[in-house]
Amino acid sequence: MQTSAQRSPTAALLFGLVITLAAVLAFAAYMMVQLAGLRKLQSEMVDRNRKDSLQLLRIQNDLNSVALAMRDMLDAAGPYPLTAWSAQFKRMRGDLDAGLRIEADLAGEGRTPEQRRFLAQSLAQFWDAVDRMFALAAGEREAEAREQIRLSLQARLQALSTSVSRLLVENNEGEQQVAARIAHIYQGVQRELFLFLAATLIAIVFTSLYLIRTNRLIFARMEELSAQRSELAQQLIATQESTLRHISRDLHDEFGQILTAMGSMLARANNQIPDGSPLRADLQEVRDIAQSTLNNIRSLSQALHPVLLEEAGLESTLDWYIPTVERQSGIDIHYQKSGASFPVETGAGVHIYRIVQEALNNISRHSGAREAWLRLEFLPCSLELEVEDHGKGLHPEKGQRGIGLVAMRERAEILGAVLAISRPAAGGTLIRLHVHREKVEAHAAA
Repeated sequence: MQTSAQRSPTAALLFGLVITLAAVLAFAAYMMVQLAGLRKLQSEMVDRNRKDSLQLLRIQNDLNSVALAMRDMLDAAGPYPLTAWSAQFKRMRGDLDAGLRIEADLAGEGRTPEQRRFLAQSLAQFWDAVDRMFALAAGEREAEAREQIRLSLQARLQALSTSVSRLLVENNEGEQQVAARIAHIYQGVQRELFLFLAATLIAIVFTSLYLIRTNRLIFARMEELSAQRSELAQQLIATQESTLRHISRDLHDEFGQILTAMGSMLARANNQIPDGSPLRADLQEVRDIAQSTLNNIRSLSQALHPVLLEEAGLESTLDWYIPTVERQSGIDIHYQKSGASFPVETGAGVHIYRIVQEALNNISRHSGAREAWLRLEFLPCSLELEVEDHGKGLHPEKGQRGIGLVAMRERAEILGAVLAISRPAAGGTLIRLHVHREKVEAHAAA
């Protein structure tokens, strides 16, 4: 479990990201190829085939015009001789030749060489026959010319019309085939798109499941480490308080009693020395030094572990501690108490006292403020403590860990309290501790 929780998911996630990007790029390339093919079919085949069909219709229309002209030419009772039709045929020949050249360019690779040769040869033979027909008409042999129209030209024109019609049919069939190919490509793209989306969704699902599992393991490990850290911190705090209590008692009991005994012995010795002896002044100086040392030891003992907490409770201890801090630091502390007070269990009182001690030490060392506010409020269901200053505020330097703040948070966690650190409107720092009354009483019951 620990190995799985400690293993970083970065490598697997990067591998999944690479695979996903590769799949996206491959699918994008596939789509580009397919779209290029569709554009080619659309522009080079469909549009070209449609233009070619329109040109074939133009040719077909010209051939129909030629057929109508030849039908009129067969009417012997007409008012005009056959040679009168020469200019009209010359114009229609120019239109047909131009139309066939354009059509040949539009047909492209879709037209076989045999079809190209057949159409060109058929048209050339038709115009040769037309030239011979007009030659007969010019030689005043109109009957023979009309006979040639009836027997040869109409048949050749019919063959040309049939060829053009066949090409139109082929173009229609080609359009149907291209439409079928486009539909097939669209179906393929649609199928590949669905497959890609399905694969992407599957990849997302597996990646999400992997992340969920990894996060659960990581958070479980973090929760376990946090519990271990909290337990260790509580043990360290308990050990610290036990050590400080032991040192405080040793200083008070051992050294305090020794210095008290020394003072008594020096007093007896002083009584045995005659008045006016220089030794009395020396003994008095030694007694003053011993008394000063005794006072310092008692102050140090109280600072390490206030005996007042056990004897008089939290309020009395703060009443003694606040003036002491004011004398030592030179900070003017405005101490306010409100609400109906209730006794605070000694263990909980130690933690609250240490929080106050650390907060005031921070003000003295780091804030630069010469004034602070300490508010202790007893509420029916809770106890609230506020320590406020209007100094520099909290600006941890690089590499600074803020051990004092960590210790305050750990003590608040031991109490089951809420510790909030904020910046008041006037600047500086505001530390607020909120602890439920039953938590304090639970400590007392324990």
